[in-house]
Amino acid sequence: MLSLLLNSNLGWVLLSTTTLGLAAGTIGCMAYWKRQNLMSDALSHAALPGVVLAFLLIGEKNLLFLIIGAACSALVGAFLIQWITSSSRISEDSAMGMVLAVFYGFGIMLLTIANRSAGGNQSGLDSFIYGQAASMVRSDVLTMMALALLVIFVIAIGFKEWKIFLFDQNFAKGIGLSLRGMNTIYTAVLVTTIVIGIQAVGVILMAAMLIIPAVSARYWSHSFKSMLILSSAFGGISGALGTLTSSWGSGWPTGPFIVVVAAGFFVISLVFGKEKGLLIQYIQLKIQQRQQQAKAVLKSEGVK
Repeated sequence: MLSLLLNSNLGWVLLSTTTLGLAAGTIGCMAYWKRQNLMSDALSHAALPGVVLAFLLIGEKNLLFLIIGAACSALVGAFLIQWITSSSRISEDSAMGMVLAVFYGFGIMLLTIANRSAGGNQSGLDSFIYGQAASMVRSDVLTMMALALLVIFVIAIGFKEWKIFLFDQNFAKGIGLSLRGMNTIYTAVLVTTIVIGIQAVGVILMAAMLIIPAVSARYWSHSFKSMLILSSAFGGISGALGTLTSSWGSGWPTGPFIVVVAAGFFVISLVFGKEKGLLIQYIQLKIQQRQQQAKAVLKSEGVK
């Protein structure tokens, strides 16, 4: 284990996936309270065409340009979801499903074209589907970490405003908070988190990085602040443990291991969580049954 940690490439990857997990858990908690968990899945898949188009335009796998392409594509997907919802009778969930399927299909088509182009089959673009953190170089890691820390900073510095925006939009209007501006910033940080994580986790599994830590944290607290901290912690620990586990084997993909660790936290939270965890519910049910039985016994004995 010590030799693995001393490996410079593993150290950088470990740092980047931990930071990504922290950012994903934080913005995922906000997506949970906005009831937009499917939005993260839709935008993750919508980012794929932008990645491939950016590669076709510049002719090389430069992470910064690929991130810009992914961000543009995901933002177009977000705009289309809002436009379809506002200008038709189609529900938001249906619009998200449509954008997810169409953009992902378009991305796979472009990926096939790119892989058949000169040098395309060696570009490593396939890693953006399933994720391959080990293929990242130091410049990729630094870019990813800088953007992840920016996401965390934006949420931390505006915590009070985010809380008002999520839970009482009428009050937010009353104090002069721009709902359109807050929605724009929220979409921007959500898209940023998604696009920086797709190389490490992949477009398919990135949504799980956003959703699972937040859902797990919900079983431990009703407080938004506590849930935000717990969700961020679950995401960061999942990123670290998943990366370390995948480093034990040759060619083991990092993204799936991160998601499996996150799923483990969810199972623990589901069973042992103090807020409606299965074990707590079972104990409460047994206590209620015993109280009812005791009352029945007292009543049958004529004691009131």
